[in-house]
Amino acid sequence: MTRRAAAVLLAAGLALTGCSTDPGAEEKKPAPPDPGARALAVAVEYQQAANRLDWQTACWLSTAAKRRGTVQECADRYIVPTPTPASSASSLTPMRPPTYDDGSTVPPPATATAGGPDRAETGPVTAQGAPVTVAATGEHPAGYGVLLAYQVIWPAKTTTAHIALRVVAEGKEWRVEQYEDVKRSDMAGGDPIRSALGG
Repeated sequence: MTRRAAAVLLAAGLALTGCSTDPGAEEKKPAPPDPGARALAVAVEYQQAANRLDWQTACWLSTAAKRRGTVQECADRYIVPTPTPASSASSLTPMRPPTYDDGSTVPPPATATAGGPDRAETGPVTAQGAPVTVAATGEHPAGYGVLLAYQVIWPAKTTTAHIALRVVAEGKEWRVEQYEDVKRSDMAGGDPIRSALGG
C-alpha cells in the first residue's frame, strides 16, 4: 500500500468516526448565564405579575425576607377582599395596607373619574438600560439594581411609572428583594437606580 492510499484510508476512517483533526471544530461548552441578564428577567417578570395583580407569582419571585412568610401569606397581604352585598361597613375588619420593605405604606392606585374604570390599564414593562451592581445597604444584601418603566393608562390621561428593583441571589435563584418608586429627584441625579434603592 502506498503512502497516499494509507493517508486516504486514514482520512476516511476519521470522517466515519466523527473525529476531526481541526482543533477549532471541537464542541464548545455553552457560556454560563449572565447574572445581570437573569436578574433583569426576574425583575420584569415580577413587575408584569404585580401589574396584573398576580400576587402569587410576584411573591414567589420575592426573597424570603421580602415575603415575610409563605408565598400565600405574602399574596394574602396584597389581595383586598371584595365585600359581599350582605356585609355592612361596620362588620368589615379593616385591612392593613401593603407596605414597602422600609415600613412605608404602598400608595393606593389613583381613582378614576366618576363613570370611569376602577383601575388603570398598564402598558408593557420595559427595562430602562442595563442592570447595575448595587452594594448592600441596611438590611438589603448586594445584588443588581434594575430600572423598569410602564405606562399607566386612564381614559383621559396616560403617565409613565418608573420602578427600581433590587434583585439578589437566593440560593441558586434570583429574587426581588426591594421595590421602590423612582422619583423625579432620583432621575435628575444621573443614577436613578442607586438613588432610589439607597445605594
